[in-house]
Amino acid sequence: MNSAALLADSFGRIREAVHEAVEGLTEDQLAVRIDPDANSVAWLVWHLTRIQDDHLAGAYGTEQLWTGDGWRDRFKLPFPAEATGYGQSRAQAGQVRAPAELLLGYHDAVHARTVELIGTVTNADLDRVVDTAWDPPVTLGVRLVSVIADALQHAGQAGYVRGVVERRG
Repeated sequence: MNSAALLADSFGRIREAVHEAVEGLTEDQLAVRIDPDANSVAWLVWHLTRIQDDHLAGAYGTEQLWTGDGWRDRFKLPFPAEATGYGQSRAQAGQVRAPAELLLGYHDAVHARTVELIGTVTNADLDRVVDTAWDPPVTLGVRLVSVIADALQHAGQAGYVRGVVERRG
């Protein structure tokens, strides 16, 4: 297995977990917060997808699908265009409401773009610096692993929240 195939498999697992967490839930179920400080399935999936979109676009010098393909307009969230959910208050997190089709549509579009971008990654590419705002500077490899790790955690959290929502009826 080469680097590109390994990365594609990893991002594919995120997509599978997102679909398992979202499919079949109503917009109201997706917005449930199991306590006032908890994140909803909708927020978790929106956030992990926004981070993936933002970070991959930054690493590859492309426009984010959020703004470039009109996903921001479709979601109609009261946040600035650059918002990814990072550092949001619990009140802001509670404002994320969306039907399953919209959440999955955006995630699938970002996943397809991700697979396209990483499709030719070589081992040498992983050492390319993509963010000099950190010390040490962030390489493509570190950025991709970070996105994968965070997205899998949030997808797992979304799956857990889904389970609680379904058990509560």
